[in-house]
Amino acid sequence: MANALIIVDVQNDFCEGGSLAVAGGAGVAAGISRLLAAKPDRWDHVVATKDYHVDPGAHFGNPPDYVDSWPAHCVVGTPGSEFHPELATGRIEAIFHKGAHAAAYSGFEGHAADGEHLADWLRARGVDRVDVVGVATDHCVRATALDAAREGFATTVLLDLTAAVAPETLDVALRAMEGAGVAMTGTPVVGAA
Repeated sequence: MANALIIVDVQNDFCEGGSLAVAGGAGVAAGISRLLAAKPDRWDHVVATKDYHVDPGAHFGNPPDYVDSWPAHCVVGTPGSEFHPELATGRIEAIFHKGAHAAAYSGFEGHAADGEHLADWLRARGVDRVDVVGVATDHCVRATALDAAREGFATTVLLDLTAAVAPETLDVALRAMEGAGVAMTGTPVVGAA
């Protein structure tokens, strides 16, 4: 069997200077790149997810409530939807876009350019174990890790390579992941940008 790294939403709008910035996002991008360079054989496969909004309806709020609605972010065709420049993308084999016309937090809601979903892509390559990294620990990383576990993958979140929005939502996310049998190592960056 094989293992994979899932890089969640390391995009400009979720890093410092973006429209929905998470403190430490740029550092997460750089840290993932360093780890991929230092341990090139650690994962058999590397994939990434992107928030990729066209018209997600009530997911964008004016004003946003920061619970169910958010400032406009990761709009298709804007610089904010691109990967952060500190993220080395050479190892990424497939990108799974999510949220074109509705809210989507989990990478398992996304699909590749050919329409293939993340779980199917991983299974087709014999993947049984995944490590999850990215932004934000308490939102899309949490949702992706929970869905990975639900899909039957042995799932570990490398918290050192994640950044969280706030201590309160991080605590809820950590409890949810622990309850779902998701393994966790390290400590995320936490705070408001």
